[in-house]
Amino acid sequence: MKKIVKYVGLDVHKDSITIAIADEGRDGNVRVYGKISNDLGQIDNVMRKLISQNAELHCVYEAGPCGYPIYRHLTSKGIDCVVVAPALIPKKTGDRVKNDRRDATHLATLHRSGELTPVYVPDQADEALRDLVRARKDIQISLRKVKQQINAFLLRQGINYPGKSKWSKAHLNWLADLKMPHPAQHIALTEYLDAMGDHEARVKRIEKAIEQCCQTSRLLPVIEALQALRGISLLSAVTVVAELGDLSRFDTPAQLMAYLGLIPSEHSSGGTIKKGPITKTGNTHARRTLIESAQAYRMPARKSKAIRKRQEGLPDDVLDIAWNAQLRLCHRYRRLIAKGKNHNVVITAIARELAGFIWAIARAVPIVAAER
Repeated sequence: MKKIVKYVGLDVHKDSITIAIADEGRDGNVRVYGKISNDLGQIDNVMRKLISQNAELHCVYEAGPCGYPIYRHLTSKGIDCVVVAPALIPKKTGDRVKNDRRDATHLATLHRSGELTPVYVPDQADEALRDLVRARKDIQISLRKVKQQINAFLLRQGINYPGKSKWSKAHLNWLADLKMPHPAQHIALTEYLDAMGDHEARVKRIEKAIEQCCQTSRLLPVIEALQALRGISLLSAVTVVAELGDLSRFDTPAQLMAYLGLIPSEHSSGGTIKKGPITKTGNTHARRTLIESAQAYRMPARKSKAIRKRQEGLPDDVLDIAWNAQLRLCHRYRRLIAKGKNHNVVITAIARELAGFIWAIARAVPIVAAER
């Protein structure tokens, strides 16, 4: 007996899930099934009931703060499920009504018509490494804020550092020896300095943990190979790989550049072509890391001692790609600067091409397939 295909839209929230079902066919019935608690057991009950009606299920929900537990649970049960990018869900400009029932119905209908764009769902081990990388970034942000608070505190007191480089060893010694006019102010400064020291220690602990986790990661070959590139050390390579996952899913380097939001926006019509700023879509963390790494190509191409050490034991084809990247990107930086291009525009262009070389290296290094 032929199974009935049903498209199941899930509007997922922290405490609840609203379910809508669209029957197969352009004119198939679309209805709201109901609302359940965000509990895997209740999801199983709904799926079992639908499957018992001789239905083949295709589930969909939006990527969001609730993560991927539902996706992993359903796929482990053999039920087709995709997670879609909220920014790429088609919306009518005149539609001013939004609620859970309409959202679930909208998802089910669009999934039936094939108009949704699935997102890449990382392997659980890959996601764990990504969480560790993002935790480091969050603590670095807190560390930067504490340093800004220290600068603001001293500025309010009219105290200026007489040296040149802040946060150097000399600057930290100067801060430790400061005498404030009031005991309460001295306590405040001490607390600020202690908070800064705590954040710095936490960053170092996480960096050590990242190094240890990399040794057992299936992505280790790519992490090691990317370090052959100039401007990409261990932490940069881990950030890029942890955020992007398996780069073999991109068929062309242009797809990776577009995913990172490094391609120019465009508003063209007829014979008029207008290019704008980069799209800034996709993964912010990876894009920021590539922009920072691209700064290294301001100087002439050369293999420093640090780069040679990182390249030890790597395949020859990876080394060739890394050296060609240096030759091209260093020359391109000088040529664009000579044309009078803005520095930030040039660095962004270098980062875009650097993504292409990262794609080439990742394709040259085999990795173990993720377990689903």
